Amino acid sequence: MEEFTSVFLMLLLVAGALAVLHVRNLFVATMLLSAVSFIMALIFVMLDAVDVAFTEAAVGAGISTVLYLGTLALVGPHEKSSTKKTALPLLLSLAVGGVLIYATFELPTVGSPDTPVQTSRLTDRFLNESPKEIAVPNIVTAVLASYRGFDTFGETTVIFTAGIAVLLILSQVRGRREEDVAIEESTTPQSDLTAEEDTSLQASPHDLVPHVVSKLLIPFVLLFGFYVQFHGDFGPGGGFQAGVIFAAGFILYSLVFGLEYTKKLLPLRLVEFFLAFGVLLYGGVGVVSMLKGGNFLDYNLLLASPVAGQHLGILLVELGVGITVTAAMLAIFYGFAGRSETNNKSGA
Repeated sequence: MEEFTSVFLMLLLVAGALAVLHVRNLFVATMLLSAVSFIMALIFVMLDAVDVAFTEAAVGAGISTVLYLGTLALVGPHEKSSTKKTALPLLLSLAVGGVLIYATFELPTVGSPDTPVQTSRLTDRFLNESPKEIAVPNIVTAVLASYRGFDTFGETTVIFTAGIAVLLILSQVRGRREEDVAIEESTTPQSDLTAEEDTSLQASPHDLVPHVVSKLLIPFVLLFGFYVQFHGDFGPGGGFQAGVIFAAGFILYSLVFGLEYTKKLLPLRLVEFFLAFGVLLYGGVGVVSMLKGGNFLDYNLLLASPVAGQHLGILLVELGVGITVTAAMLAIFYGFAGRSETNNKSGA
């Protein structure tokens, strides 16, 4: 039964990927990409990579889909037809795919005891010594936040840099568009219609359903984000997954109630502050470790007991990761949604 399920999921994965290449409606392609990511998460679960599956579901099927939809609000759902057709991209894709398939024949068999990850001395080191040195039940969290804490700090810094870069690029474009809209509004006669007379400004009665459902759902989404954030020591989860879940909750609120209300609840300035604060919190733990006479991110010196210090250090750095990821996702969404609003004004 397990082999049948694996083959079925792989066939669905291939079919979804081919369908994304075939369709010309960008909205349909976005939904198919979300389904492909979800199928990939199920495959990761079957491979016992639950943490990776969690990340794939949250990032691939979740936040990426929202960002794609935000992009479609700017470019439209239909792909522009092109009269210029060439076989070079197809040949290049086939060549790369052939190389990747050929490389899979050199990969070790799944579950084989002779794989490098099973025979490595680091594996024995982590499995045997981690319960004594760190006493964190989830060894994945112990490796990422403690043994490889410096690498994870680099990943957090990359997310921070990406968020800042997107903010800078989109803010410049939005600023130019807002200037064009202001000039156009100043030269266009104002309409005498009031908001009550203009039916386009009135809310649809069908908005009541998503409003009520989202008010019931969003608190549980944020609560689940807290659970994933602070339960990552004991089960699948951590700062990366929790950050995406938190961001998804606020983005859902924005999609239902509007970006204006979301910015009142969580202003862009506050998002930018959290974007930097998360990285500073992570790096600050390392600085405190150095001030206490240890190495960078040496959690053993944070408290009197090395194990207690490890728990506190992992808690703080994971919190920094969660804050940075949440702020970065919201900053990117604010940038795309702000451009969409400006385009709507200019189109009106």
